[in-house]
Amino acid sequence: MRFIKNPNVTIALLAIYTAVMYIYLFPKNTEMSNTEKWITVGISAVMLILLWFLLRRRNKLRKEREEGLKNNRNL
Repeated sequence: MRFIKNPNVTIALLAIYTAVMYIYLFPKNTEMSNTEKWITVGISAVMLILLWFLLRRRNKLRKEREEGLKNNRNL
């Protein structure tokens, strides 16, 4: 299985999936109030933003580690 290393693509795919699920399921859900629905959307958006920052940080640390290993080999 090939992994997607670009956090923007990962987050975009998750955001599209989340939006489609909300568009499809929210009108059918009569048990939740509108406030609860919008809070759920907001929490999902915050989670996607946090995930984006964490994935960017992970990629940055990975690049720094690879550069450090490359520099150590050249010595």
